Amino acid sequence: MAREVRRRGSDRDKNLVGFLIGDVHYAIDIQRVKEIIRPLPLVSLPHPPPAVVGVADHRGEVVPVLDVRRRFGLPASTESRRTKWLLVTLPGRTVGLIVDAVSEVFAAGEEDQRAVPAIGMGDQARGIVAVFGHRGTLVFVLDVDRIGAAAELVDVEAAFEMRGRA
Repeated sequence: MAREVRRRGSDRDKNLVGFLIGDVHYAIDIQRVKEIIRPLPLVSLPHPPPAVVGVADHRGEVVPVLDVRRRFGLPASTESRRTKWLLVTLPGRTVGLIVDAVSEVFAAGEEDQRAVPAIGMGDQARGIVAVFGHRGTLVFVLDVDRIGAAAELVDVEAAFEMRGRA
């Protein structure tokens, strides 16, 4: 994925969606973002993976919702007007990522790229595939597949069947 980000960024087209978790700037490839929405009502699931906060009905599609703060082992924050969901595409599924705020859609090219730091091992790794300097700050580009992997374990059909019986 890092190569894809660099290739698209070299022509200076907007290729990244930026967001904040706390005061750290992150981004994901714009090609993976289906939509940016305000939070929807959640349906809790029994025994979900730690980062999954539930599922939501978005235009008739049941979407697992993952809290990026939880995924990174950070304390929860209070939902605010700035809280957004990034609906991202994974193979065969849409997943909602809860972020503190969406900052901007921007372009990043090879001239802006920095070395990717080695942070964490295994599941603790944050899935950073690229780092760019943008407007005087570092922006960490995340691997959507790695971040959203916890949602692959969610059986949304079973969750809604259980809800219907309750």
